[in-house]
Amino acid sequence: MRILLVEDDRLLGDGIRAGLQQAGFAVDWAQDGRAAELALGGEAYDAVVLDLGLPRLSGMEVLARARAAHNAVPVLILTARDTVPDRIAGLDAGADDYLVKPFDLGELQARLRALLRRGRNQAEPLLEHGALRLDPAARSVSWAGQPVELSAREYAVLHALLANAGRVLSKAQLEEKLYGWGEEIESNAVEVFVHHLRRKLAPELIRTVRGVGYLIPKAAE
Repeated sequence: MRILLVEDDRLLGDGIRAGLQQAGFAVDWAQDGRAAELALGGEAYDAVVLDLGLPRLSGMEVLARARAAHNAVPVLILTARDTVPDRIAGLDAGADDYLVKPFDLGELQARLRALLRRGRNQAEPLLEHGALRLDPAARSVSWAGQPVELSAREYAVLHALLANAGRVLSKAQLEEKLYGWGEEIESNAVEVFVHHLRRKLAPELIRTVRGVGYLIPKAAE
């Protein structure tokens, strides 16, 4: 899943980015409001972690402009402003959640997972498809009750396809889920990850839609 982190504190931002990447998120990090606005206008994100006290354009302005542009990306406000009126203002401006600094990184990760489930109208935290079971909180995968070891990128591809079961994802869309700004993308990386997943799980699990992309059919199909 691809996250836009908007935080001007370099030390804090670096720590958040590292923690989210370790949890399997692809992270783009914008360090001021203008950069965040440009990123939101040009990229598709699964969620945004947004500080309010930003240079060039405040977090509230970034949020207001995104919502005015009908961008419905889930937004979690991350800020030191901990008064009730501040929280009310942020939520009323279109934020989906609010976390006050200092915070626990594990809680941030859990709140992002909840936002992503909500965005997919998925109440159940586990993703299941036949014999396949994926637990985002534990970052674990099992097939027919047996644990399956996946690399971070293999897991990310499987998670993206399973979360969008029944929908074809193009190679470019999968790359967006896997890589943040500045990360080198190998030309055949997605094909390699899909090949590994088919070998480790089941050859028929992931379908190739020729000329379009990859698909995990809905379980009912």
